[in-house]
Amino acid sequence: MGKNRLEAFSDGVLAIIITIMVLEMKVPHGSGAAALYPLLPVFLSYVLSFVYLAIYWNNHHHMLHTVHGVTGRILWANLHPLFWLSLFPFVTGWVGQNHFASAPLALYGVVLLLAAIAYFILQQTIIASQGAGSLLARAIGRDLKGKASPILYALAIPAAFYKPWISGGIYVFVALMWLVPDRRIERILDSGTHP
Repeated sequence: MGKNRLEAFSDGVLAIIITIMVLEMKVPHGSGAAALYPLLPVFLSYVLSFVYLAIYWNNHHHMLHTVHGVTGRILWANLHPLFWLSLFPFVTGWVGQNHFASAPLALYGVVLLLAAIAYFILQQTIIASQGAGSLLARAIGRDLKGKASPILYALAIPAAFYKPWISGGIYVFVALMWLVPDRRIERILDSGTHP
């Protein structure tokens, strides 16, 4: 089975998630700059979530360049991270509306953690389908960022109840860590060493 429908569906879901998130930002009733100030936490949580969704879209796009055929398992494994990402509008809104309070920040971290685990499962499902010597397996290598992210999310969840700014800082740090372009798959594709 080809991968085009999988890509199109995933792209569509992510576009809808971003659209829902932006629609959650309500237009202020005042016309001055002071009317925007109460929306600052909502806007900041939106920016962070938008960056995370962009990172997932980018990495998903690159990962699918390594896929030669899609199995039923890959289809289901692909839905798994999309489910967790579809909760971003809810947790983003809750964090923003409550000014980065402890419980919303902790739940935000739970969603990030589960999305990261689901993405890892998708990667492993593709590798299992394509073989240990597959392009994706070679491109991922030791995957230090992929292993560090869930650990950092797991630390940020309880930190939200101790010092919320530590939790928020960890989420921003992980996003910045992934913003640095990950060229592993591009290097493998450009090297011409793939089948």
